[in-house]
Amino acid sequence: MAVYFVTGTDTDAGKTLVSSGLLALAHRQGLTTLGLKPVASGCEATAEGLRNLDALTLQAQSVPAPPYATVNPFAYAPAIAPHLAARRAGEVPTLDALIERSAGALAEDRDLTLIEGAGGWRVPLNDDEDLAGLARRLALPVILVVGLKLGCLSHARLTAETVRGDGLRLAGWVGNLIDPGFAEDAALYRDNLATLERCLDAPCLGVVPRLDAETPADRAEAAAKHLRLPASDRA
Repeated sequence: MAVYFVTGTDTDAGKTLVSSGLLALAHRQGLTTLGLKPVASGCEATAEGLRNLDALTLQAQSVPAPPYATVNPFAYAPAIAPHLAARRAGEVPTLDALIERSAGALAEDRDLTLIEGAGGWRVPLNDDEDLAGLARRLALPVILVVGLKLGCLSHARLTAETVRGDGLRLAGWVGNLIDPGFAEDAALYRDNLATLERCLDAPCLGVVPRLDAETPADRAEAAAKHLRLPASDRA
């Protein structure tokens, strides 16, 4: 069983798109999968309780399918930083609580498990802990999703340096094109990707272009075509 923590250079870098794409790719290769989103804000009220679109997307790409509460045990309505959303709900999530609530899922015998963070690497979990602490406590290798746009080179390098400074291994990175204008000059676009590959000093697991697919499931399948699994998890 392989477990990775997925982080991004920023909010909306494409963590869920890449995570769901990697899970879809793994399932296509005959592997069992599990996607977790331990803390999520921006949830909608439903008859079953609060539900987060990113967590639902990961749940749909988890085979066999787990209960929603397994995927997203800490769900909050406001689309704001998780620790502030939790505060408005009168809660204080902690790393101990996250690990306790995730223990059962992580004990399952899945070929590939991805734990998706929230926002970037240093997003607070509470006043004293950040969500990256979950990766540190569990000693997980990290997959970095780089939102390809102006400024991404510095964001990516700073994140990679911090991940390694926290004593963790950068297992790979994925570029996700979020600003189409960033790729208008093809030669410059290639140079930016080459700079990332050189500076991040980790395997590139793919570059996802702008996708036309509309549903989360279709987007996951489309993204999978541009991705490869970390070396130890290829079928």
